[in-house]
Amino acid sequence: MKVLIFGATGMVGQGVLRECLHDPGISLAVTIGRTATGILNPKLREIVHEDMGDYAGMETELGGFDACLFCLGVSSSGMSEADYARITFGYTLAAAETLSRVHPGMTFLYVSGAGTDRSEKGRAMWARVKGRTENALLRLPLSAYLFRPGFIEPMDGIKSKTAAYRTVYALLRPLMPLLRWTMPNLVTSTREVGRAMLSVARHGYRKRILETRNIREAAGH
Repeated sequence: MKVLIFGATGMVGQGVLRECLHDPGISLAVTIGRTATGILNPKLREIVHEDMGDYAGMETELGGFDACLFCLGVSSSGMSEADYARITFGYTLAAAETLSRVHPGMTFLYVSGAGTDRSEKGRAMWARVKGRTENALLRLPLSAYLFRPGFIEPMDGIKSKTAAYRTVYALLRPLMPLLRWTMPNLVTSTREVGRAMLSVARHGYRKRILETRNIREAAGH
């Protein structure tokens, strides 16, 4: 299986890429981002692309994949709705619309978030924007699956780019076994998200929207 990965330098994307490179069923993983991951692996090819909102002229490079694993995203903290939407909605749809033309029906897996608001009318800005993004993806001629993880535990040495998140993860690390036991439907990990995405890319899933419990199930739990 050949997969295309957006956002491979982020916390979730790092976990997804790691699982792809460890999976014997993946023959090629191609990442697209503003910076390369720096990982050397014979199954990995990287495309450094400056403008994540424009893929004009890249149709040939984006063809021939079995699935797209879209993990690109930013924290909404301190951002205006317009700036957050430009990245969350704009970058996602730029890639998805291009892929829907190049490869109609392609499996497209999008990392959204728990609490996403598909009514697009709620009070939480990030949830409205994520909801608008989900709705737009489901209207495209793609086989889209929307992943809504809650709290994601970074594993395998992976760290968040956001300093505040790194502090939170460090403080909660001793409590993770308790959190997993008491809130199994709210806590997952980078490893589980990666494995679940590969499982859904191969076999599909009974629902288009996967909450944390569905992600854990698809990952084999």
